[in-house]
Amino acid sequence: MSSEENKNQVMEWIDARFPLTATWNKHIGKYYTPKNFNLWYLMGVLSLFVLVNQILTGIWLTMNFDPTSAGAFDSVEYIMRDVDWGWLLRYMHSTGASAFFIVVYLHMFRGLMYGSYRKPRELVWIFGMIIFVLLMAEAFMGYLLPWGQMSYWGAQVIINLFGAISESLGVWIRGDYVISGVTLTRFFALHVVAVPLALIIMVFLHIVALHQVGSMNPDGIEIKKVKDENGIPKDGIPFHPYFTVKDINGIVGFLIIFTAIIFFAPEMGGYFLEPPNFLPANPLKTPEHIAPVWYFTPFYSILRAIPDQLFGVIGMGGAIVVLFLLPWLDRSPVKSIRYKDWIYKTILAVFLIAFFGLGYLGTQKPTPTLTMLSRIFATIYFLFFLLMPFWSKLGKTKPVPERVTH
Repeated sequence: MSSEENKNQVMEWIDARFPLTATWNKHIGKYYTPKNFNLWYLMGVLSLFVLVNQILTGIWLTMNFDPTSAGAFDSVEYIMRDVDWGWLLRYMHSTGASAFFIVVYLHMFRGLMYGSYRKPRELVWIFGMIIFVLLMAEAFMGYLLPWGQMSYWGAQVIINLFGAISESLGVWIRGDYVISGVTLTRFFALHVVAVPLALIIMVFLHIVALHQVGSMNPDGIEIKKVKDENGIPKDGIPFHPYFTVKDINGIVGFLIIFTAIIFFAPEMGGYFLEPPNFLPANPLKTPEHIAPVWYFTPFYSILRAIPDQLFGVIGMGGAIVVLFLLPWLDRSPVKSIRYKDWIYKTILAVFLIAFFGLGYLGTQKPTPTLTMLSRIFATIYFLFFLLMPFWSKLGKTKPVPERVTH
């Protein structure tokens, strides 16, 4: 019996007990994707790739990490100095956290440009936003674990914000009346087990929902509407091998940049790893300037822009909640930015400037001038979404072609 016949028999045996071939064909082998995907559509695959990196490096780091207030900082130093390749694993994990947010933000921006959240993909967008919130929770809890100065005081500031809603809520999150070893232990458990498990489940649901309705493309055209006599979309090609090969090339390009940062600039000038975090946590000494990691700073700026602490927390939460409503706020007759006029493009550019402005201001010490700028940018941020049902219908749109363009 030939090896090919043996292989077929093995696959038949497996398929009779588990739908391996059917699952492969549905989600990869015979999953037809638009043939006009561009570089923006690589971000979803990179997000999944970085998630795997974070899980694997995180597992290895936990083998030498001591989740206690007395041993956490020293165990990180031990990993960096004495564990074989420990420094590499730690930098892969810390750089991976920032890389995760970079590709996720780009992934979300692609959705804004091409209307990937529009009908029938509302649930895909909702699942993606839940992933984003879980990612923020995962990053926040992981940020406390090194037990450095910025870890401790950054967590102190953020958790105290929940105390503005209810003092008992702040105590419940900390597990104590102050940040202590109890807080560190529960954050470690959530960071290592609970939140990653929730992330994996939501990523699975996100992909299943996407493959149910099909992938969006830069033209905003549903390729399922035009099929050949075999029921295959005329503007679609199988995900494998065409896009698997393309994605591998994209991952290689990403790895070149990723490894360059790890080996030459893992701290990224204090944006990825802040200098105060190389000092052990000291509850009696507050750092000169407390600011969260760069990927939280846009929302932190909105918090600081509002004088009242409670309303600041509501504003920061509202900045995330409004993203969930995007599928029902956009009333444009076309999905893709390719067929929208200068009004949409101008407003989107102003929104981008405001978002980057909020991100930068969140890293700076507050001054009256910077606070006023934060309020202006925060106002632009909210108006972009709240007025979208009105401005998204303004202007003329170009005719959308029946078939995808190249």
